[in-house]
Amino acid sequence: MLDPYSILGVSRSASEADIKKAFRTKAKTLHPDQHPGDKAKEEDFKRLNGAFEILGDPEKRAKFDRGEIDGDGNPKGFGGGGFAGSGRWEGGAGAQGDPFEDILSGMFGSGARRRNPGPQKGRDVRYRVEIAFEDAVTGARRRMAMADGSALDVNIPAGMISGQTLRLKSQGQPSPSGGPPGDALLEVDVLASTIWTREGKDLRMALSVDLRTAILGGTVDVRTPSGPVSLKIPAGTNTGAQLRLKGKGVQVAPPGDLYVRIEIVLSDPRDDGLRRWAEGR
Repeated sequence: MLDPYSILGVSRSASEADIKKAFRTKAKTLHPDQHPGDKAKEEDFKRLNGAFEILGDPEKRAKFDRGEIDGDGNPKGFGGGGFAGSGRWEGGAGAQGDPFEDILSGMFGSGARRRNPGPQKGRDVRYRVEIAFEDAVTGARRRMAMADGSALDVNIPAGMISGQTLRLKSQGQPSPSGGPPGDALLEVDVLASTIWTREGKDLRMALSVDLRTAILGGTVDVRTPSGPVSLKIPAGTNTGAQLRLKGKGVQVAPPGDLYVRIEIVLSDPRDDGLRRWAEGR
């Protein structure tokens, strides 16, 4: 069984001042702020706090001395929960709040008090939003309607994919205790495009080109997510040929490319001149 007298290193006849002095001395060496990341020291500090919680309270100390409670502060005859449940470093509430506040703040300053969380941040609010394929490729600023009827101006970075989350600072619920508001978390669903498909940071699309342009060559307009551009079709281009528009893919750094697959179509399948040409006349 844990013995708070042994943990504090004092005798059973120690005065209240002796107990406080022993706690102060050991707390200086065991405080987690002095041993960041050291779990063993943190557990020792919890046990020290638990011991002081009993011996620093005259009523609890008397109950322990009479054998009415054990070293964990639990009534005899009941299962103990261990010091992890009552350890002051975890910010638990208890009757001995003031002695800890006074002693620890005196040693380490007000910032070293029992990790009192202070005003809590408001709750985050989650939304699921749809964005256009083009906005995910080029980035954009859009006003989005939220589920609660409010509207937020959102910066959409280029390169977003479905399932990613945008965090809008301080756009969540207000804090009930005077702290900062929570954030709005927007889970993005990128709508599919009927024109482009995406492979990493590159885009692909099909482009219909008439037979004359494919044979003789020429220039055609191509629609890209950032606007139309001109594409030169070399003479003798066949169906299935791939032409690259450098830098016209997803606008990350460096940007991806747009690959255009040529599909030859007949402008007028009933054209008599085309029929005579095909028949070799």
